[in-house]
Parts: sequence; structure tokens; C-alpha cells
Amino acid sequence: MKPVAYPRGTARSLSRSLRVYHGDHARKAAMDGLYARFLRPGDLAFDIGAHVGDRISSFRRLGAHVVALEPQPGPARALRLIHGRDPKVTLVEAACGESPGSATLRINSANPTVSTLSAAFVEAARGEEGWREQVWDRELSVPCTTLDALIGEYGLPAFVKIDVEGFEAHVLAGLTRAPPALSFEFTTIQRDVAQACLARLAALGPYSFNVALGESQALGFPDAVPAAAMARYIRELPHDANSGDVYALLQG
Repeated sequence: MKPVAYPRGTARSLSRSLRVYHGDHARKAAMDGLYARFLRPGDLAFDIGAHVGDRISSFRRLGAHVVALEPQPGPARALRLIHGRDPKVTLVEAACGESPGSATLRINSANPTVSTLSAAFVEAARGEEGWREQVWDRELSVPCTTLDALIGEYGLPAFVKIDVEGFEAHVLAGLTRAPPALSFEFTTIQRDVAQACLARLAALGPYSFNVALGESQALGFPDAVPAAAMARYIRELPHDANSGDVYALLQG
């Protein structure tokens, strides 16, 4: 792949992401407390859609080994600077989907955290409250792998975090083995994607579910609930809830 020159503003947006995602110590502590439910020292974790690596940092603080995927050249460069010398972090500059090969990444230069492989996500955001100012101004062909391929190379992880802006169901379509725990992001502009993810996980194994809205790092239910209850919860969320992460825990 040829080096990519990012448009003006992208360096500033990455700097903003680094401040937001790495600079808040209370947020770090809350994140560590959340992920400690799923990871122990020596465990393997996958970070699919690592962006600037705040989850990598949390997983490492908990003593886990990390395989992290990020297809955007700018954030991938930041990851190499932050985590590239850590022997327990493997950085892969690639996307993840239902089949290996290549995929088209739609880049939001002003807000790279919402760059996406999903054309449906870009269309769903068009004109929606809270999304109207978002512009996906470039496209880039990136290599794509699958969760099954990553498991074949690195082993079955204790936890998989998936945050790929509307492409989550495609990532889970490339998984045929049930990890002990995982999370996937959802948005209220694409509730159907969350429903597809829940259905896929229910087919893989006996999972129960919890949820953290936004970047709260706090689970919303005192105990995990079945897929049907989580599906209903997501359907009934107000639009301005915007996004969150569903956490799936394999039972038995």
C-alpha cells in the first residue's frame, strides 16, 4: 500500500482523539474496572477497530496480551508510536469482516473515529440529528481479515472488543467459534445492526448480555439478560442515546 497523505485537519483530529481517549484518568480507572470483569493477567484480547488505542492500554494495564486491528493509516501510525515497542501487543493494519481480501474504507478526515467500512452506516447518518455535520470525504482500499483467521493465527481470545461503525455484524459473520466474552458497539441510527449481532451470537452459543451507553464504562443491568431482552432494550432506546456497547458473556 502506498503511503497516504492525510488532508489538513486530520492531524488535529487525531490529537483531539489522543487527548480525549488517553488523557482522562477517571475514565481510565472506570474502563479498567469494566474490562477486569472479562480479562485476567495473561489472557489474550482482540481489539477490532483500535482507533488510537485506549482499549489496548486498558487491556495491557490488566495484564492481557493484545492483538489490535486498525485499518486507517493515521490512527495506525499513532498506535505504532504508543504501543509498537510493547512485545505483548501485536498491531495489524487491516480491517476485519466476514471474508478475507480487501474492503473499501470510508474516511471521515475531520473525525476519524467514525470512519467506516459500511456504506449503509454513512447513508443512515445522512441528515440524522447528531450526525448532520459528519462528512466521509475519502475512500481507501484496505486489507481485510476475519476473526476466524485471527483465532487461527493467535488463538482463541478471552475477550473481543468490536467497534467498527456499523460493520459489527459483518465482523461477527466471520466468526464460527464462541469466545468467552466480547463486546460490540451499536448506534440508534442502525438498530438493525445490533439485532443482527445479537442473532449471530445467539447462534454461536448460550450468551447473556449487558450494555454500557456512550462512553459511560458502566453496565446498565445489575445482571446479564437474554438476547431477546437486550434486543427489546435497544429497540426502545431514545434516538439521543446515540450509541453504546453490548457485552456478551458465554454461559456454562
